[in-house]
This record gives sequence, structure tokens and C-alpha cells, in this order.
Amino acid sequence: MRTGLLLTTLALGLSVTALPASAETLHLFGPFKGEHGATAPIKGSASAMLDTTKNTLTYRFEDNGLSGPVTAAHLHGPAPDGQDAGVLAPSNGPYTTRMTGTLQLTPDQVKEVQAGQTYINLHTEKYPDGEARAQLTTDLTGHKHHME
Repeated sequence: MRTGLLLTTLALGLSVTALPASAETLHLFGPFKGEHGATAPIKGSASAMLDTTKNTLTYRFEDNGLSGPVTAAHLHGPAPDGQDAGVLAPSNGPYTTRMTGTLQLTPDQVKEVQAGQTYINLHTEKYPDGEARAQLTTDLTGHKHHME
């Protein structure tokens, strides 16, 4: 009985590794930082799961410390941290301090997300070009304090 269970487990493990290399799910993270002259200390972060099979980005973010309510939220790119880029996909409201949703992306946009060239941008009335930005990356360095 044990041998049969072990063989079944091994067979299942092999079938999972036999999936095409292009099919994957990436977990992405990014702490919010002020931008465009915003000086208030902004707390909060964005996390996302990129499904390269469905070309979807499922996101969750929380913000705190903005000058006012979020008036718009977008996925921007392609751009490295510190550089601005155009809107790739809007996040539909209603806008609250905690939001979740799923964005449909093109294959090229998926590649930009995988390369760490996209960011979530939160816009407010005081900062219509964006008050807070979270660059999406697989690097957990900026999130160790959340993990402890």
C-alpha cells in the first residue's frame, strides 16, 4: 500500500513538472512610496499574482497616509523604479484604502510585469499624476518587516 502511494505521489509530481515552461504563476510585491512631490509618509503595499497562462494579474493593495481618497488606480509600465510610464491597465473602482481585483493583460504586458517593469500607481485629487507608487517585483527585500 505504501509503495503504491509513493508511486502515485511521484507520478503526480512528474506530471506537474511536465507542464510547459511558459506556464507559471509569479508572486509580486512592492511597498508604496510617495512620488511627484508627495511628502507625507505613505504606508502600505501592493501584492499581485501573475498568471502567464491566462495573462491575468490579480492584485491586492492597501494604502495609508495619502493626502486624500484615491481617485484612480492604474498599472503603469514599462519603466524601472523611479521612472514614469503610461497606463497599461486601469483598476476599476470604487476606490478604497484596501482594494483587490484582476486585470487582463496582453502577452507583451505580461513580459513587462515579469521583467519588473510595471508599477501600481495611486492618484489623488492633490496629486493627479500619482501620489503613491509600488513597483511590482519578485524581490522580497522591502517586505521583510511584513514577514516577521
